[in-house]
Amino acid sequence: MTRAEVTEFYREHNRALYNTALRILGDSGEAEEVMQDTILKFLSAEGRFDAEAQVRAWLKRTCIRAAIDRLRERRRREAFLEDYAAAEEMVEEEGGGLPAPDAGRIREAMMRLGEPYRLVLTLVLLEGLDYAEIAEMTGKKEVTLRSLYSRGRVKLAAMLKKEMNG
Repeated sequence: MTRAEVTEFYREHNRALYNTALRILGDSGEAEEVMQDTILKFLSAEGRFDAEAQVRAWLKRTCIRAAIDRLRERRRREAFLEDYAAAEEMVEEEGGGLPAPDAGRIREAMMRLGEPYRLVLTLVLLEGLDYAEIAEMTGKKEVTLRSLYSRGRVKLAAMLKKEMNG
């Protein structure tokens, strides 16, 4: 496609894709990103379509899938932060409240956790897997995974609290 054709294609489809993503995500910034990613994906796709209806259908399906993926990612992040807050409360009960660290600090601290804790926290909080799925993948018992998860959360909160204190 020429630059003019790409510009025209964008003008034809950006509003509908943006509105679809916005209705799913409820966030204009994320909707804009999904819309742009969808158009870029189409422009870089090898196959071409015979009719405009096929193009619109492909764009809409791809946009919807991308928006749903964003929602899942957002839910995993929110679940992680909620679990972190619960672990932080457990540590705070032992004394002194501190402001919550940012997500980058949490990720860095997770990387410093021992392997079994980091693995379980990552799979549960960031990947959204349940204990049965993790048990199947790792060969560990669910009760062991639950214990690793609980201890890992406490260790993570303690690491972050120590880091913030000094």
